[in-house]
Amino acid sequence: MNSRRRFIQNSVLASTALFYKKLIPLNMEQLYITNRPALTKRNFTSVGVNQFIEKAKAKIKDPELAWLFENCYPNTLDTTVDFEMINQQPDTYVITGDIDAMWLRDSTAQITPYLPFVKEDEALAQLVEGVINRQKKCILLDPYANAFYKDVKKVSEWKSDLTTMQPGIHERKWEIDSLCYPIRLAYKYWKLTSNTKVFDDQWVKTIELTLKTFKEQQRKKENGPYTFQRTTAWATDGVPLGGYGYPTKPVGLICSMFRPSDDATIFPFLIPSNCFAVVSLRQAAELLLKVKNNTALATQCIELANEVDKAIHKYGIVNHPEHGQVYAYEVNGFGSFNLMDDANVPSLLSLPYLGYVKNNDPIYMNTRNLVLSPSNPFYYKGTKAEGIGGPHAGVNMIWPLSIIMRGLTTDSKTEMLYCLSMLKSTHANTGFMHESFHKDDANNFTRKWFAWANTLFGEFIQHILNVQPSILDHKI
Repeated sequence: MNSRRRFIQNSVLASTALFYKKLIPLNMEQLYITNRPALTKRNFTSVGVNQFIEKAKAKIKDPELAWLFENCYPNTLDTTVDFEMINQQPDTYVITGDIDAMWLRDSTAQITPYLPFVKEDEALAQLVEGVINRQKKCILLDPYANAFYKDVKKVSEWKSDLTTMQPGIHERKWEIDSLCYPIRLAYKYWKLTSNTKVFDDQWVKTIELTLKTFKEQQRKKENGPYTFQRTTAWATDGVPLGGYGYPTKPVGLICSMFRPSDDATIFPFLIPSNCFAVVSLRQAAELLLKVKNNTALATQCIELANEVDKAIHKYGIVNHPEHGQVYAYEVNGFGSFNLMDDANVPSLLSLPYLGYVKNNDPIYMNTRNLVLSPSNPFYYKGTKAEGIGGPHAGVNMIWPLSIIMRGLTTDSKTEMLYCLSMLKSTHANTGFMHESFHKDDANNFTRKWFAWANTLFGEFIQHILNVQPSILDHKI
């Protein structure tokens, strides 16, 4: 069993070697040498993943793109996972990269691209089960928190936040998607393996807590138990009106005080997150029925999903003078709405990826046209790339997540190729994706070690190999 001290030492070695060294600018004639840690320095090694990397590299004719894929795709396994057995049960703690904390969202997104190999790779399957088990512990500790520590006694740097902080919690920002992502991971794992070991009484309790929390945040009679305030000059880190946010009309939608970027919402009914909740509740219901034979709880999930879905269609769709009927990003139920999109997922752009709509749905297509245009105040187009950003990293900063998600949600070979070309040309010679970069200067970027973006880039290549492999037959 790896000790915490050894895990930290390995992480420091990996981060020092890979992410904080000066990188020599590359040109097409140079040999692309892997930026992966040495085998003995990797946090986890999957035979299935490594075999896939070699097969994929052989099919990627652009050497720089193949190099990027080799660096990025295994980054979560190489540098961010801490696996051990606790009470004879697998447990996997997953950090985001340069922040030693586990986000429920990020940990799911970082692990999901490896799921295709769990049937053949028993060690990898056990690692994934460990993530699911760890997520259960996090939700049971506090369903309103978004990020956690492995050490349940550790006190956060945000301990002075005006909310119900407790040891083991890194941050307590209420985000709907934090309770959706663990369902998504467990559901996908079950679909691929038919393995039901993780669906124990603890898992059922997390679904009960998820339902309870979602219903509290529908705020039909009162505001509920959650408030959040922070002493800061950064406006998007605090929630107005005593920490409850701006008023909403109880119409069946669920309030989210924060977006998946960890920025505060303007109007609390965050539509892409409500869409994600609909998908997740229906997936939970299927698991409850087929695995646990729990009809009563499954029925509650289905009823809430249907109620939220109905409210999305009644209050979350608005008419735009140029784009027609579109999904709003946020609404309040009184008639006010916010038209924009943020790079972080769930986003409006990501709705097909999350399984809420097909990518040829007319309203989604209108919405896609809006968010990938100047009609979206956080859409940036510069000399280096175009894409969606958000308040979190500031103006003119494009997030690779948005470019990748654009590629994952299109059927167009041309658009996929365009997304790949932008990603290839904006990694600032580091061999990794970043949180964001300036639209006119890719060397001006944030976060050298952001495993979600790295692994999602690998998932994009994986997707192309499945649906449009000819894209990779030549240099890009």
